[in-house]
Amino acid sequence: MQLLTPHVYWAQRRGEIFLRVDLSDAKNLNISVEENTLQFRGQGHGAKGENEYKFSLEFREPVRPEHRSTQRQVDIRVRKQSEHWWDRLTQQEKKPLFLAPDFDRWLTESDVEMELKNKEEERINSIRVESRVPKDPFLGVKRGYLFMYNLVQFLGFSWIFVNMTVRLFILGQDSFYDTFHSTADMMYFCQMMAVLEVVNPLLGLVRTAFLPALLQVTGRNVILFVIFGCLDEMQNKAVVFFVFYLWSCVEIFRYPFYMLGVVGTEWKLLTWLRYSLWIPLYPLGTIAEAVAVVQSLSLFDETLMFALPLPSLLGGSLSFSYSLRLYLILMFLVPCMFINMHCALSRPNKPIKINKQSRS
Repeated sequence: MQLLTPHVYWAQRRGEIFLRVDLSDAKNLNISVEENTLQFRGQGHGAKGENEYKFSLEFREPVRPEHRSTQRQVDIRVRKQSEHWWDRLTQQEKKPLFLAPDFDRWLTESDVEMELKNKEEERINSIRVESRVPKDPFLGVKRGYLFMYNLVQFLGFSWIFVNMTVRLFILGQDSFYDTFHSTADMMYFCQMMAVLEVVNPLLGLVRTAFLPALLQVTGRNVILFVIFGCLDEMQNKAVVFFVFYLWSCVEIFRYPFYMLGVVGTEWKLLTWLRYSLWIPLYPLGTIAEAVAVVQSLSLFDETLMFALPLPSLLGGSLSFSYSLRLYLILMFLVPCMFINMHCALSRPNKPIKINKQSRS
């Protein structure tokens, strides 16, 4: 191998020198400073191809070197013992032929002073802006409340999902018909807790539209408490399994997503699952709820449960099934309303002072 000198590019700041050695795939590097002179020796691909390269630089003043090698080049940072600008790099006035300015990093002293001045102005302006924004003394309490709420809901729906999955593997299709009796208590708890998602926007804790949140929670609670909870005949039907399972599949990803959003953390996989799984699960859940409503219509007509009393001339009473039929018409004629509601409510559950958020 020939012994050659690589191209070296330099730039400085008040307290340090930057050297960039144009040597790729460097190996066997030997970099040292003796009596204020930098000695470099190493193998790599430079201007003359794959060879061994060396050079030495006698600095103008005392220094302390550090170096870092990458696949494309060798970077050497030299700290000045005294922080001030040098009029030249080397002790000798004549610049070595292999040395050239690094224009990508080159700044004059006035450039650096202007850069520091701009940064200081930006810092002062940011402080002024922050000082104008009133600090919320209860921000920590809001974060803690929202974090614990989402954590409790996540644990509740996780229990339902795991319980139903295990029973499905053990009992097969037989698990469809006793889903209500095995998981209803936990589902009652979770859906009663969900009422807080209607209260939170009223209290200003989250940036959620009140009406969409009310429609979402009310729709589920009608299915759970009225159709499943009040009609014993519905509790043994397979549709209960599909409604509960689809609900829990959505929530085991939604609530941890919100929970991490409260503390300013994001898992990309969880974010992808949260915004992707609802695309098939939301319409499937809507269909399962519609099936439950259709199966309950005749039962409400027979039992006259929740029927509205009417004068005898008008027929005696108005069955609650008519309200459910209206619900079905709205569900299938205005599907875009439900999709837009989901999109509007699918941001993290954070305090209003932190970031945009919502529920779905």
